[in-house]
Amino acid sequence: MNAHSNALLIDTAPPTASEPTLLERLAAVADDEVLSEDYACIKARCEHGVRSACIDRPTFGIVLRGAKRLHVKGTEPLRLGAGDLFMITRPCQLDAFNWPDDAGLYLTMTVPICDDVVAAARMLWAQPIAQGGPEVLAVPAQRMAAPLAAWADAMRAGAYGPARSALADMLVQLCAMGHTAVLAPPPPTLAAQIRTLVAAQPERSWRSQDFEHALGLSGATLRRRLAAEKQSLLEVITEARLACALQLLYTTRWPVKTVAARVGYRSAPTFARRFSQRYGLEPAQIGNGA
Repeated sequence: MNAHSNALLIDTAPPTASEPTLLERLAAVADDEVLSEDYACIKARCEHGVRSACIDRPTFGIVLRGAKRLHVKGTEPLRLGAGDLFMITRPCQLDAFNWPDDAGLYLTMTVPICDDVVAAARMLWAQPIAQGGPEVLAVPAQRMAAPLAAWADAMRAGAYGPARSALADMLVQLCAMGHTAVLAPPPPTLAAQIRTLVAAQPERSWRSQDFEHALGLSGATLRRRLAAEKQSLLEVITEARLACALQLLYTTRWPVKTVAARVGYRSAPTFARRFSQRYGLEPAQIGNGA
């Protein structure tokens, strides 16, 4: 057992020749390398940590290879190993540390939960929903075997409707375990709405007028609401671009220069400096660059 794993590791039955295990089904989705809004395969070849990563929406992930530690300020760190499922129940900032396995690869699949999936799960649950609870929780993936296997099979078949239905079933199972707060995400902040817009076109030269038009706000209102959230427009744009860069560094083997250009930086050294200031590590430390 990896020294960085914890008791959440599952005890799986030996695989048979005719039926792949749950992790094998999920790994097959990762091996397809078809990146979409439905999931991302986060890869790394070097031991590293990421500081204050901003998560804007409910997200679940499964550690497929290596080990992971997640930490939200004010809570106990959560240690995960291959076969563990974690759920980020609401927007938060967290620190993450990732360890490759003995073969030198870390792999986690992450899936943002869209509003339609949450709404479908809320209808299926049809019971009171508790507020609060932990920002991050974890269970052995095997406890979600049926919906996870259905999701993996649907994703490989390109059947995104059934895939979303499987995610809704998974949320209902979490509710049955007492985690109903996953169905009550808070309304998005203005900063989160701006980050979503920037994430769609991180290379664009964004200006205040662009957000005012897209969100139906005056410039004064936009600045006032951001100030109430203790944010500035430049900070939010920069954070969104760097978040996009982080995902590209995890999910591609592009060199740092290419990633920098894709998120709107003409200077790779400037990008690397700001990335390091934001996340506490150099872009090359993830170890995926060609």
